Amino acid sequence: MTDAERAAELAAEVSRLARSTGRTVAAAETLTGGALCAALAAAESSSTWFRGGVVACADGVAEAVLDVPDGQVHSAAAARAMGVRARALLSADVAVAVTGADDASVFLTVADGSESGSEPLRSNLGRSTAVVNALELLVERLRLPAVSSTGPIGSG
Repeated sequence: MTDAERAAELAAEVSRLARSTGRTVAAAETLTGGALCAALAAAESSSTWFRGGVVACADGVAEAVLDVPDGQVHSAAAARAMGVRARALLSADVAVAVTGADDASVFLTVADGSESGSEPLRSNLGRSTAVVNALELLVERLRLPAVSSTGPIGSG
């Protein structure tokens, strides 16, 4: 199975989980240049659960729009900031974020109001594999009960 086929399969599972739990999803990405958002938007009924995404290819955009600390766009801290800000900007229950530098170091996070952190992944993943890994992380998180600081979200 190719990375594109796997991404489509995972995005379909995100759709199913988001709809069945009543949660909404957002995305933020730098390294993958919109591929993560495209995979999510292509999934079934995406207009009902996918709030949208921010594709910040320029470091200055990631810093200004996604609250990434200056000079840290390609780091675990950046991924966390991107997820938290995308979630807030797009009024989503859950946000997935991916950043990195030239495929060498990829960082992912899922922000859902809990205190979970970023997950550094092995180097030399490639952009399409980074999308697959981001979607896998999102599926894992959507399978968990949804909790925010104000209580349960949806029926998950």
